[in-house]
Amino acid sequence: MSIRLVLLNLWLRAFAKPMVRRFHGPAQMRRGTERLASWIVREPTEICRLQIRLAGRDALSLRAGQCAAGRVILYLHGGGYVTGSPWMYRGLTGRLAKLSGLEVIVPDYRLAPEAPVGAALEDATAAFDALVETGYDPSAIVLAGDSAGGGLALALLSALCQRGTPPAGVIALSPWTDLTCSGESLRLNASKDAMLPVERLGDTCEMVLRGHDPTDPRFSPLFAEFPDPPPVLIQHSMAEILCDDSLRVAERLRDFGTDVTVQSWPDTPHVWHFFDGRIPEAREALEDAAAAARKMLNLPQR
Repeated sequence: MSIRLVLLNLWLRAFAKPMVRRFHGPAQMRRGTERLASWIVREPTEICRLQIRLAGRDALSLRAGQCAAGRVILYLHGGGYVTGSPWMYRGLTGRLAKLSGLEVIVPDYRLAPEAPVGAALEDATAAFDALVETGYDPSAIVLAGDSAGGGLALALLSALCQRGTPPAGVIALSPWTDLTCSGESLRLNASKDAMLPVERLGDTCEMVLRGHDPTDPRFSPLFAEFPDPPPVLIQHSMAEILCDDSLRVAERLRDFGTDVTVQSWPDTPHVWHFFDGRIPEAREALEDAAAAARKMLNLPQR
């Protein structure tokens, strides 16, 4: 564990986690997370960012120099389905674009509680289909995402596999895959997790589900089916409250014959990739994710 990670965890425990604990309602959650992101995000240099329209909604395209033609990463941002935006994730996704040599497209999917239940998956599916309509083969698209976005990427994978148009693969960073909140790590890691207060999950689930079945695979891919799936990479922290969400969904994927790689990091916070430029562990994990994306797309390593 680097000294920078030690210092980051201390800062998160002292300032960020108490701040997140005080969030009430979507408006305050969004203001607070944007404020936290403004303190944290470090953008890589030499990134071309373009606001585009995809499936009738805004999206952010990120490139670094010449990209591999005809291949793309569709990245679904995190934020508990309630917060987050493509712009907030420009640091992480810009670095992923730079390390992978691939265009990364981040759609601005609708958020709970204002959007209809299931809108996030509808928008993610529409974004994937729009890429196919513009000429991308499904096997030339890698799905990626973190936290709720990682769960959303896996939910989209299930839907695509069931209709016979699977992507090249999925990269899930600290994914939230179980809205029943039944993982033992919610209890065991409550004090270890430097950033996420476990007591906020209940309110977030209520805003997302609004009375719907929490085992619905649109929200909880832990309960989804994955016929004939492509490779999946899962990166997670052993210290985060969502640790079991990663481990259990990996077993679920293996039940369907998925080639799953799980990378478990011992002391990092939830989605530590977001802290690229501040801790070396973030760069190391993103380098592995970028290499995995190129392998899924049958591209030579850089």
